[in-house]
Amino acid sequence: MEWEVVIGLETHAQLSTASKIFSGASTQFGAEPNTQACPVDLALPGVLPVMNKGAVERAIRFGLAIGATVASRSIFARKNYFYPDLPKGYQISQYEIPVVQGGQITIQVPANDKAGTAAYEKTVNLTRAHLEEDAGKSLHEDFAGMTGIDLNRAGTPLLEIVTEPEMRSAAEAVAYAKALHGLVVWLGICDGNMQEGSFRCDANVSVRPVGQKEFGTRAEIKNLNSFRFLEEAIQYEVRRQIELIEDGGTVVQETRLYDPDKRETRSMRSKEDAHDYRYFPDPDLMPLVIDAAWIERVKGEMPELPAGMQKRFVEQYGVTPYDAGVLTSSKAMSAYFEAVVAKAGVAQSKTAANWLMGEVSSQLNRDGLDIAECPVSAAQLALVLQRIADGTISNKIAKEIFLAIWDEKATDETAADRIIEAKGLKQISDTGALEAIIDEVLAANPKSVEEFRAGKEKAFNALIGQAMKATKGKANPQQVNELLKKKLS
Repeated sequence: MEWEVVIGLETHAQLSTASKIFSGASTQFGAEPNTQACPVDLALPGVLPVMNKGAVERAIRFGLAIGATVASRSIFARKNYFYPDLPKGYQISQYEIPVVQGGQITIQVPANDKAGTAAYEKTVNLTRAHLEEDAGKSLHEDFAGMTGIDLNRAGTPLLEIVTEPEMRSAAEAVAYAKALHGLVVWLGICDGNMQEGSFRCDANVSVRPVGQKEFGTRAEIKNLNSFRFLEEAIQYEVRRQIELIEDGGTVVQETRLYDPDKRETRSMRSKEDAHDYRYFPDPDLMPLVIDAAWIERVKGEMPELPAGMQKRFVEQYGVTPYDAGVLTSSKAMSAYFEAVVAKAGVAQSKTAANWLMGEVSSQLNRDGLDIAECPVSAAQLALVLQRIADGTISNKIAKEIFLAIWDEKATDETAADRIIEAKGLKQISDTGALEAIIDEVLAANPKSVEEFRAGKEKAFNALIGQAMKATKGKANPQQVNELLKKKLS
């Protein structure tokens, strides 16, 4: 029997506000346990929640970015459950009327050579995004035989983003998660730090026979805080459910955790339905009212979105749609690219794109750096590209100069010219000088000359290599090619 996988994701993005969603306590990560928990977070008697306007504005920004409806009136509800890191005995969330309704995100699913599938584009529809508070954290490792509670995280603002069950593979789920992660970071509403728990996913996974309309019984895999774990957890869970059904068993609706060491999911608890939480409107909070003027103001403060920027890069700079996608993968990357082009000239756009996706990215990965930390400034790289364009240096020498600037962490914008002069790296373009060198190469390699004239193209490349070696790589490759052809004709 053939099976179809059905996946929906619930993503918790911690909003980048300085204070918590219903109190003035700090959201700074890494403080000593319970040093950033105020009376509201501790649920002390007589305290009342006060809505954080900054959290609302970040939710509005997200809703506008995905083409969703921003509710003019939404309601906060109490989600009732008992857990040690939830002092109130309930979580303030939104249930019936969320602040963001609908919307969609377009994803690029990469090719999979092993599965024999080509790359494709897909649009994932969102059900909702709602505001809520985070819970505290249980500390199991710090106390022998006991569990500690840290309430620093309690009350941190979250935007829970829920998709329709439209993804059909782990690859699609990861592509969506990456696209969403990039968007919330781009918008400045979340720092996206997955190691610190700022962006974490719950995956709802089920399987059904191909052609069946009814959904299968789903399992929810909680708190996946890396794209690799998300992919591995879904792949394992799909295999587990299919094997269970084919062996005559039944999938149970439950919450599961992923064990990255064993690369398997394990049961955590039976999965609750909405009625188990006894949702009801929070009597301490008035309905959240967002008027058109507020939405328009937030819209006016929005940055250019990645999709629009990709289209502009294709039209303005002549790069391919794929390259535009890479160049707009982050604000820092797109800003660096445009700064290089502004200095080097629009004619160097494609070359700049190739360098950013090639040499620059390679060195960043080698040193574990982000583009914002690149030791070679946009102005320095632009000058390197200009010197390639005007024939001063070859591509090979350009890479040598780029690495020299990188390693010495040069701060002068004209570092490329300084290094060219100091190391004598200027390209040899003088025809007379090149002809003399080529004559020497031909005289010293009669066998290669004979083989080329006998129709062996490899011999020609060998002669070019000898000419470049004789000039220590400084000869103009194009001129060497032309002069060799002329002399061998």
